[in-house]
Amino acid sequence: MRLSFSIPVAVALATVVSACSPKFDWRDYRAADAPYSVLFPAKPATHTRTVSLDGREASMTMTAAEVDGTMFAVGSATLADATQAEQAVRSMRTAMVRNIGGNVSKEAVRDSGIDIEAHGASNGRPMELHGRFVARDKRAYQVIVIGPEKAVDAENIDMFLRSFKLN
Repeated sequence: MRLSFSIPVAVALATVVSACSPKFDWRDYRAADAPYSVLFPAKPATHTRTVSLDGREASMTMTAAEVDGTMFAVGSATLADATQAEQAVRSMRTAMVRNIGGNVSKEAVRDSGIDIEAHGASNGRPMELHGRFVARDKRAYQVIVIGPEKAVDAENIDMFLRSFKLN
């Protein structure tokens, strides 16, 4: 009798404890290969690959974390000069919007960067993109939140995008 009572209590306790664990576990991240810091909502992973940015080959490092199907990511690339970095930022913006077959619904210039919000679809599923695109010296950066439409509240999107700091 005692065993049958303990299992439901244990299941209930496990449910309560798991409900208390934070969905967003914000942590400070400082890039090893680029001068920036940002808060990620989960443990990020990093990979580097060669990409074409406005017809120029560049090595891009992407650091990203995923929470419930929404990706929080920072991409950085070094170009030959500042003019190429400016062009690369425009190329990054265009490519990210194109990835969701989207249209930009909001765009603003803030702190020498471009902030956008775009809506589109991927595999027939409504998607949204929130991004910040910045060029500084020879470097181009994209700071993005991309995922199912309305999956992440504005407070968490803002927390991520505003936490991005160039050192």
